[in-house]
Amino acid sequence: MANKVIPYGRQNITQEDIQTVIDTLQGDYLTQGPKIKEFEDKFAEYIGAKYAVAVANGTAALHLAALALEVKPGQKVITTPITFAASANCIQYCGGEVVFGDINPDTYLLEIDSVRHLLESSPKGTYAGIVPVDFAGRAVDLEEFRKLANEYGLWIIEDACHAPGGYFVDSNGNEQWCGNGKFADLAVFSFHPVKHIASGEGGMITTNDDKLYDALLRLRTHGIVKSDALYTNSVEFAGGENGQYPGWYMEMQTLGYNYRLTDFQAALGITQLGRAPQGMVRRREIAANYTNAFEGMSFIKGMSGNVGGHAYHLFVLEVEDRLGLYNYLRTQNIFAQIHYIPCHLMPYYREKGWKEGDNPASENYYKHCISLPMYPTLSEEEQQFVIQTIKRYYV
Repeated sequence: MANKVIPYGRQNITQEDIQTVIDTLQGDYLTQGPKIKEFEDKFAEYIGAKYAVAVANGTAALHLAALALEVKPGQKVITTPITFAASANCIQYCGGEVVFGDINPDTYLLEIDSVRHLLESSPKGTYAGIVPVDFAGRAVDLEEFRKLANEYGLWIIEDACHAPGGYFVDSNGNEQWCGNGKFADLAVFSFHPVKHIASGEGGMITTNDDKLYDALLRLRTHGIVKSDALYTNSVEFAGGENGQYPGWYMEMQTLGYNYRLTDFQAALGITQLGRAPQGMVRRREIAANYTNAFEGMSFIKGMSGNVGGHAYHLFVLEVEDRLGLYNYLRTQNIFAQIHYIPCHLMPYYREKGWKEGDNPASENYYKHCISLPMYPTLSEEEQQFVIQTIKRYYV
């Protein structure tokens, strides 16, 4: 077992996945074809949202979400430091200013009291929105964030890249799935190979808002529209006659981007989506095994644990001597990972004035966190090897 490489995450590509990609490659469309809409519709149904818009990757999804919400230069938006940099960078792309709230040390999620403090400490209108992150797959309680957002007139982008299939339980006892649009204006997902659904690269934006949906479709493809009802130039200018625009005509009405997904990536995403429920069952089994194995161990300072609705993209331990454990695991071909270096202490954000001590819970978490192997094809034997190797290091 020691000679077998065990990564922290891994895609699972089946013969069905391969065949559906081949079939699409042999079809009429490589991009802008029917597989895109099929993937969008099936994903929206899975999540429980009205609309889904497929895009090139999770970062593109975040950028388009910020654009659709019209983030303007100088506007402030709050997010968590414990996330991939794109959760913050999407605001910077639009000229906005990111402000980092701290995390709850028990959940590793953006702490609502930290957000409330930021809002109460500034004049109303200072902030435009919040980007809470379902970090590691644990669902943010968006019902509470929505109440706070409404109080201050803010929008919410839910970064659910770690959490398709995850949920929290609302005040009425109902499961609210990540990205279902009940509380967030927009939600974003990623289909990077280590995520629940892999399409090579890829992303999705979900919403229940008709206007935001229309804006996303335009922004995804260069700001171009192709509809007689939406054109602003005259029929005569377009080269048409008798009040009819010609079939070739289109208009770029706003500055957009080429953030499209291809049909063969969408085809892969469709078959991967079909296996997502069983993958979720396995992830939760793996999490339960880790929890049972490490509960009560003296070297454990915290961990993801057994949490209802957790999607378990990651299973995180907080340990003493994290560097020693990380290096030892690599000698055993166990490639654990660290998620994440706090965003506010990246050099780019340090140059904007952020410094150590600004978010103490996040900074303390970073000193101890390590993400263990977590993917549906991780075998029982492999997981036990990981568990015993960690215990052997400390005991």
